[in-house]
Amino acid sequence: MNADIEIRTTEMPADMRILLDAYPRDTWEAHPGFKEKTSNWLGAHVMFRQLAELVRLETEAYLEKLRDPDDFAARLSRYGDLLVRNLHGHHTWEDKSYFPELCEADPRFEKGLEILEKDHEALDATLFQLSQTANRAIKLVQLDEAQAREEAGKLQPVTGTIESLLARHLSDEEELAVPIILHHRLRG
Repeated sequence: MNADIEIRTTEMPADMRILLDAYPRDTWEAHPGFKEKTSNWLGAHVMFRQLAELVRLETEAYLEKLRDPDDFAARLSRYGDLLVRNLHGHHTWEDKSYFPELCEADPRFEKGLEILEKDHEALDATLFQLSQTANRAIKLVQLDEAQAREEAGKLQPVTGTIESLLARHLSDEEELAVPIILHHRLRG
């Protein structure tokens, strides 16, 4: 189901990690340039990771017959919708507002942005798969429970792919953006 979705497994190039070396992750919150806006942006990333995990866990619970079909459909609908809508909105905001600000402040961000945009494309394709497959599973819960389980079986690897993509992408995005924010004292 996900053979066409490539998950980048390599770290960002070394020249993109220069500022990260100067501003390691474990020092961010104590830095005087770390402001509420940056904290909120990172908080959204935590939420995306949690929602992706919830969708996967709910799907696995249903497949293992630990979740009632109607309860599964309701939870999948709620958490899947929150994940898809919020990720799309977040990425739109980043593309139109956040990333241009970072590129203007530090041209090194542009090279990393090319990599992040490829991640966004892979994530969009996977979110489309999630939406299509989840919607079929939700409809089938009312029509044919055996087919709903079969569709949930197709959904399960998609949920794992989203988690893997988000783990790589969000970490890289944070490690590119936050050091630039701290170095140039942005977002304050």
